[in-house]
Amino acid sequence: MRDLLGRIAANLADRVSGPMRFRLVLQPLMAAVLAIRGGLRDAREGRPPYFWALFTAPSHRRDMLQDGWKAIGKVFVLAIALDVIYQFIVRRSWIYPGEAFLVAVTLALMPYLLIRGLATRIARRRAQAGAPASQND
Repeated sequence: MRDLLGRIAANLADRVSGPMRFRLVLQPLMAAVLAIRGGLRDAREGRPPYFWALFTAPSHRRDMLQDGWKAIGKVFVLAIALDVIYQFIVRRSWIYPGEAFLVAVTLALMPYLLIRGLATRIARRRAQAGAPASQND
């Protein structure tokens, strides 16, 4: 088990300086753009922050997961495909699908989940700060 974890850690660390390292910036950036769009839409429609609501609103969980996957699914699949290509270029002999999945989760899903809820909160606060105070006459 220790050898497996050591190999995975070494292989993941090699991705930072190896070929195709542009994706380490590009994929989280794409996920962030999609998350901000989704977060602004959530704020406009009065929905709760995405990641938090996945756990606290079970009645809407299915719809929220479908919406999230619709937004980030292509980036996630692209992250897996690019990592498989990277592995093929570097190793030329063996592809580790578990590592490709781990990289895709790290580069696409995690930024999306974190940023979408944050974007919703920021958009709501900005809207509340810009709204005129109600006057009681």
